[in-house]
Amino acid sequence: MGMRSGNFVAFGAVLALLAACGGTSDFANDTDLQAERLQREGILRDPDRETIWDLFGDNEDPSVTVEVNSYLWQASLEILDFMPLEAADPFTGIIAFGYATPPGGNRAYRATVYVSDPALEARSLRVALQGRNGTAVSRATARQVEDAILTRARQLRVADGRL
Repeated sequence: MGMRSGNFVAFGAVLALLAACGGTSDFANDTDLQAERLQREGILRDPDRETIWDLFGDNEDPSVTVEVNSYLWQASLEILDFMPLEAADPFTGIIAFGYATPPGGNRAYRATVYVSDPALEARSLRVALQGRNGTAVSRATARQVEDAILTRARQLRVADGRL
């Protein structure tokens, strides 16, 4: 009987000791310290760190996000892929291409594409064409290029499945 009551007293002492430790707050502190250590070592991603992909996210600050239609942007690059790309700025929506002759054509052009809006609409796209030595290109030709870009952008949107 003495042995049994001694075990009971020892068990009660251990429970009292554990209760006095307040284990949850120490565990929380250990978890925070562990997370900080893993972030410093590069194993965990720092939640405050920004990347280039954050530009395309839903950010409220218009000076930080890209405000162009991605389908129009991609379609412009695909339709005019025979031209050398000179500059592309997704913040302003301008893509500048160098001189090249279109397939089946006999005249070299250069193009500047301006995607002005995040909407997939004709008003969001402007194409300026220029011939060699600054010669003018008819508005009908520029409109044909715009129509080809808009058609391809709609195809990309349908293929993306986000209708």
